[in-house]
Amino acid sequence: MCIQMSKYVRGFAYFAPAPRDRGAIFNSMWSICKKELRQYFNSLTGYIAIIVFLLVNGLVLFVFQNNIFDYGYATLDDFFSFAPWVLLFLVSAITMRSFSDEFRTGTFEILQTRPLSTWQIVTGKFCGNLIVAVIALLPTLVYYFTINHLASAAGIDSGAAAGSYLGLFLLTAVFVAIGVCVSSFTSNSVVAFIICLVCCILFYYGFTAISQLSPFQNGADYYVDMLGINFHYQSISRGVIDTRDVIYFVSLIVFFLLVTKQNLRTR
Repeated sequence: MCIQMSKYVRGFAYFAPAPRDRGAIFNSMWSICKKELRQYFNSLTGYIAIIVFLLVNGLVLFVFQNNIFDYGYATLDDFFSFAPWVLLFLVSAITMRSFSDEFRTGTFEILQTRPLSTWQIVTGKFCGNLIVAVIALLPTLVYYFTINHLASAAGIDSGAAAGSYLGLFLLTAVFVAIGVCVSSFTSNSVVAFIICLVCCILFYYGFTAISQLSPFQNGADYYVDMLGINFHYQSISRGVIDTRDVIYFVSLIVFFLLVTKQNLRTR
């Protein structure tokens, strides 16, 4: 028995990647992430896009009609309702050059020579773009602390705010996965931006709009709405984290990354 176990362990150790190999793979994936970060922040465009995102959300929350001061109580509901629509444009702008620029400049062939599988290249690109999007979201925490400080009585419900930020992060991750996927189908970054924007709108609000049509008003509207991102985002934003909502978001992310991987393997 001991001899058989020792053979099994030796066999497993033979096929398992060496620590150095795993370290090299991680370093290569991290270099792809850094490349995405440099590509976005080496130009003024990246900073302008993030500033516009924060400015628009700030104006809606504090300046425009029906702002936070008109309610008379501390809430971030307007921000979490409006932010996804601004994220549509921001994420499309972030991800539009992920693979399209690689195809246009011919550097994708060089990328393939690295000791990485197609899946690792895709996840490296995804993580890099997601980090950029999260960097844009982090300053919005200022809204939470500012409104809490200005509140004369009870502040913002921390549980609901945490759930809403989790929903916003998962929503951003899905948008990034869609953007990376779309970018792998074209060498034109403008085309990638437009198609990504349309796809994100369809997946975010398309099913909700379809569920409101008269043919689905016999009880089927709930199930049609459930297929869309908005349904699950609103569910998490209530502060109650349902595993079904998390599984939905993770499944969408994995699906679009797998489509990206398959598309790159056929090029």
